[in-house]
Amino acid sequence: MTRIIARPHELDLDSPGRRDYWVALEHDSTWGDHLMPLTVMVGPEPEPGKGLAATGANHGNEYEGPVAIKHLLREIRIEDVRGRLILIPVLNPAAFHGGTRESLEDDRVNLNRAFVDGAGVIPALAGITHRIAAFVRQYIWPRVHIMLDLHSGGKGHLFSPCSSFHEVDDPEQARIIEETARWFGTPFVMTYQNETPGLLTSEAERLGKITVGTELGWGETVSPVGVVYGRQGILAAAIRHGLLKGEVAPVGHHADGTQKRVAIVDRACFVPAPFPGHYEPLMSCGGYVKKGQTVGLLHDFYRIDELPWPVQAAVDGYVLCQASRAPVRQGLHILVVANEV
Repeated sequence: MTRIIARPHELDLDSPGRRDYWVALEHDSTWGDHLMPLTVMVGPEPEPGKGLAATGANHGNEYEGPVAIKHLLREIRIEDVRGRLILIPVLNPAAFHGGTRESLEDDRVNLNRAFVDGAGVIPALAGITHRIAAFVRQYIWPRVHIMLDLHSGGKGHLFSPCSSFHEVDDPEQARIIEETARWFGTPFVMTYQNETPGLLTSEAERLGKITVGTELGWGETVSPVGVVYGRQGILAAAIRHGLLKGEVAPVGHHADGTQKRVAIVDRACFVPAPFPGHYEPLMSCGGYVKKGQTVGLLHDFYRIDELPWPVQAAVDGYVLCQASRAPVRQGLHILVVANEV
């Protein structure tokens, strides 16, 4: 396999066949380029505006997505592809190679907040991260109707694995999105609040695309089960939407009927730390709690003789997420409890 270095306008994302690229995006501060790995596979039945794009490393310290997609680059045979598949294991090389959530060594921007008006176009938003957002808008989204953006908890949060999406107005779009999300096999299928500006998934949903995100791991490690869920979700979406030949069977909690549909739309689901301290969990993610139940303790070691602050669930539901590191800063969401839908 030969991977070609190409500028965005030189990519062939439409002709039948497989092409492996390093997409060259100019570096902000040195004489060189950021190289984004992109593989496109186009079968004999592509339709204009139709296809699947799967991305990993939107945040640079989340690794299950990149690993799952990297495996699929070897596993998917071009002769089995019917439509268009665009696989990008590392969407944000600026953050990924620095091992950070944001592009700290470059423009210090979070890619999953960079899908804003003028990104990559106006001078104030011309850094590498906003130019990656512009690249997705100009070259990827016009060619796909399915967008899978694989995330993990990164450095700060411990998640029970979930696939995720926002509420959308179109009932048919909502139905297909939920069905696509369930095929990942995760224990939870989660709807979350849509108030945060600049999310990749929010804009893809507004464009009418079948859009699913995930949280597949934590702690800047690679969760084996998270990789399984990521690989499964991409393959299932490609096969079930007619873009790839083959058969796929349910896995995990989708297979055994234990998958739970939850939501964290209500801001009461989130418990921020009222002061910087050290978080002690008293239970694991995934368990059911009642409103008012103490899930963890926040310790202040500058006031060593005071009792720890009880971190209590503000709603009934499942512990979806907790702080993964003991030291937490003020305002960090140290507990997220999801309502069952």
